Amino acid sequence: MSLNGFVAGGSVAGALLIVAVLAAPPAYAAPVVHRAATAPHPQASPIDARVLQAQVLLVRAGFSPGTIDGRDGDNFTNALHAFQQANGLPVGRLDEATSHRLAAVSNQVSNQVSNQVSNQVSNQPVLADYSIQPRDVAGPFSPVIPVDYTRMARLPQLSYRSPRQELAERFRMSEGLLAGLNPNANFAQSGTTIRVANVAPMPDPDPKAAAAAAREAPKAARVVVAKRDHAVLAFDADNRLMGYFPASIGSAEKPAPSGTLEVRSVDYDPDYTYNPAYRFRGQTAERKVTVRPGPNNPVGLVWIALSEKGYGIHGAPDPDTVGKAQSHGCIRLTNWDALTLARMVDKGTRVDFVD
Repeated sequence: MSLNGFVAGGSVAGALLIVAVLAAPPAYAAPVVHRAATAPHPQASPIDARVLQAQVLLVRAGFSPGTIDGRDGDNFTNALHAFQQANGLPVGRLDEATSHRLAAVSNQVSNQVSNQVSNQVSNQPVLADYSIQPRDVAGPFSPVIPVDYTRMARLPQLSYRSPRQELAERFRMSEGLLAGLNPNANFAQSGTTIRVANVAPMPDPDPKAAAAAAREAPKAARVVVAKRDHAVLAFDADNRLMGYFPASIGSAEKPAPSGTLEVRSVDYDPDYTYNPAYRFRGQTAERKVTVRPGPNNPVGLVWIALSEKGYGIHGAPDPDTVGKAQSHGCIRLTNWDALTLARMVDKGTRVDFVD
């Protein structure tokens, strides 16, 4: 199966992440999780085919496991438990009943948009072939990105480090999984066929395309930031769950806010300005510095500004750490999840912070 036409149809890339008519509780209830947040699994650990399949189906059903990596980590467990709770299933391991319900829901959601995409992902294999296109390797790339914001601000843009990073992000995968599935692939060579996760690719991050898609997308009535559960949830006007996203929330230096805020604006491909008053660990800047846009910008590909100054929901340059590391006070999602959520919100959308 080739995904060439599938990728070209990026205008509905986020559509498969909308969950329709799920049996969500009448009010937010935290998913029954939790193992403590930990560092990402080492890349040497084996890929679990059953987990990989469940991760792909969770993405199709609207419950993001963060990066698709084929490993039984915290983000996968939490997304699975949230799916089980929303569907009236016993919360726990990946059992046969959950697997069957996952397949049914992911197929139902896929079929609802089947006439909008050239290649459906419903009833399709977990993996698919993709031919690397000239645009995938055209760059520019930023192979070396400093950690210090003062040095980072000297770069003309915060591009992907390599074609491999760009391709992994497009298909919501960890670079480790992409490399493991394609051990001999030259990711910098146009025409190379690689194996990728068979999911709708990341929503188009181009500001004009993203804004146009957002105007047509179904809207959330409210967003819940569940601090304890390291998750962001979007609900429609009937209190049905539209999307579940793992998140890094707050830090010791700048804790996340509490109570209810509102969305003030959505900024695609944003700059990032660091204020030394925040005193983030490891930063040496003595005056404000502005980092240029790009997927490896500290706030990723989109910034959803909230009504409390300096706080927002945003993307991330390091998707493998989302849900497993602190976020300097804000709410950090993977770039693809942040772009998906950005389509769901408007100025004035309510954002509830739940402890």
